[in-house]
Amino acid sequence: MDADSVAVWMLAQIHNDACVYQDEVVDHLVRAKREDLLTENSDGNQVIGKQVLAAFRRLTPDTVVWVKPDRYWRFRVAEDEPGRDARG
Repeated sequence: MDADSVAVWMLAQIHNDACVYQDEVVDHLVRAKREDLLTENSDGNQVIGKQVLAAFRRLTPDTVVWVKPDRYWRFRVAEDEPGRDARG
């Protein structure tokens, strides 16, 4: 498992469940013993590493948005503003 395959898995989760939460991805990587693809944020929590995020952005440049308050990705809808971040 590498960053690109994790990005493909994340996209598959969005297709199946309409979204994928950051915590789900972290859990997936921990279970797969790929904690090297994680990093620690300023609060001391494990989060998705830059390699995975970059691979996911390359895979979904205009089709997926990040909902920061709830920490998940979902497909873009017409109401979304330009950019990668969405309100909900």
